[in-house]
Amino acid sequence: MSDRPIKLLLIDQDPIFRLGLRVALEAIPNLEVTAVVETYTLALQILAEIAQQDPNQVNLVVLEFGNGRSATSQQLGLQLCRQLRVLYPNLPILLLSSVQEQGLLLAAKSVGINGYCPKGTPLSELIAAMQEVADGGSYWLQETEAIITPNSCTDAINRVSLQSHSTTLTASSLPFSRLRNNLRLSGITNIDATLAAITAQLQVPGLPVLDRAILAGHRRELLAARWLLNRLLVSSQERQEEDIPVADVPLASSLSSAIQQRQIVPPLLSPGTLQSALFASCVTKFQFSLRNITDIPLEIDIFREDKKRELLYLILQKLADQLDELRAAQIEINQLYEVKNTLIYDLWQAAITYFFGKFSRIKLGDQNIEIVNFLLQNTEIVQRDILNKIPLVCELYSYLLFQTELNIDNTSYPVVSIEAKSQALMILENLLIQVANGVVQPLLNSLADVEAIKQNFYGRQLISTREIERFRNNLSWRYRIKNYINEPKAVFESRYELFVIAPRGIANTSVYAPRNQELEKLSNIPLVVTLLLEFSDAIAPRLKSLLAFVGSGIVFILTQIVGRGLGLIGRGILQGIGSVSLVEKNLRRNSDRSK
Repeated sequence: MSDRPIKLLLIDQDPIFRLGLRVALEAIPNLEVTAVVETYTLALQILAEIAQQDPNQVNLVVLEFGNGRSATSQQLGLQLCRQLRVLYPNLPILLLSSVQEQGLLLAAKSVGINGYCPKGTPLSELIAAMQEVADGGSYWLQETEAIITPNSCTDAINRVSLQSHSTTLTASSLPFSRLRNNLRLSGITNIDATLAAITAQLQVPGLPVLDRAILAGHRRELLAARWLLNRLLVSSQERQEEDIPVADVPLASSLSSAIQQRQIVPPLLSPGTLQSALFASCVTKFQFSLRNITDIPLEIDIFREDKKRELLYLILQKLADQLDELRAAQIEINQLYEVKNTLIYDLWQAAITYFFGKFSRIKLGDQNIEIVNFLLQNTEIVQRDILNKIPLVCELYSYLLFQTELNIDNTSYPVVSIEAKSQALMILENLLIQVANGVVQPLLNSLADVEAIKQNFYGRQLISTREIERFRNNLSWRYRIKNYINEPKAVFESRYELFVIAPRGIANTSVYAPRNQELEKLSNIPLVVTLLLEFSDAIAPRLKSLLAFVGSGIVFILTQIVGRGLGLIGRGILQGIGSVSLVEKNLRRNSDRSK
């Protein structure tokens, strides 16, 4: 060990591994485990707090890519490393992971990870790696470049990249050509990742004009950089082959199959890549403010912003696990509509279980109850009020699992289009926010004023009993207004209201969708609301015409009759005054002459 102490932040989802490694490292001199966290969101929060207090509290990050198996968790891990490189460019990162896929390790290098050790590395060797990386060096237990071919590298990066890339030509067998091709692939991966994040931000509703202009300029710079990278790091022979028109290539040409493949339209994104790109954009937007900027109160508004972010991120993780299970079960597309409510319920149940802790207990009066089991007793209420009313769920699942086109706003969007991704992202964000509302609702119904709950989850401005009751009353009125007025109006107008994450906070928007079946089932007060709306639409044009006619008549009377009459009277008065003055003047003149 060198004289410089190591102060590390450990990020790993496995609680047993975290505990074991922490105990082992605490016995090492000059090594301090500053914090141990499970989620990436919590890691970013801790680093932000440390940066404000004392940046020297952490000089090394040791992390695992999620659970090390899921492509989604690996992509989220790469996304975290990109964010760390932007926020803390001088903070060393060591990947301590169970993954051994060489392409993934190369992608890890490309995003700025300084070292790698597989789990199971002897402790002495692991400490040496930590010290080397913390001192500004690089430590890779397996040298990746020597055993990676360009094609295998491309396949691996495509599985974890934010964007799909076209099939690349096999590079020359010369070492320099191979290195050049690897550098090009690495650079394009980073550029496309940033480009995807910026494109997603440009699709956010309510983006200020100045921010939109800055992002658009940044996007143009990235597109130019990608073009230059492709031109500078491609050999002249490859460039000439790329520039050959399709019509000039004979059927019996001796060109390789890879060159021929360049001339056809690239295939659709794989479902895993499509999901990774969408989820990565969603994770990026989690870093925005989560303040509610609508005039509609939400259940999650009572939480602190860090707890909101943690809950949304957890639901996204559970959704990724659920999609993996559906793929493994080989579910068919027509079954989605049958199991929709079950899928949403399972997602809600998993979110409650993992957010509060499966065996967490809380004292309620004289009883020591399990929080999760107590909250799950509100299943029917949550399903009725929130879960069963989440719109476009089947469309989102179908898009992610089967790559079906999105039919939103009376328009069909191709799977690989930017518009489809933007629409799917809005539906995904609304799903996450509504499930999060479902997690908080039973807490507000039964445990709202428990001191331990308030201290651990609530914002400081909503911690008093009076403010909590006021918050609950606002929610109660929101449910009444939504059920009796807003929802029947939305049904009649054939639209769904969605909550999305905008740069300034949680905003709301609406999309068109046929709701004729729901319209036919309306009854009682909601039906009366729709009838009043229809009656208003029926008489509004006639009423406007009548008011316009009456108004024009009033204007005519006031201007042509009353106005002219008043004008004549005024003119007569002025003339009379003028005549009197003239008579007085003549009389005065005659009297002067007589004198």
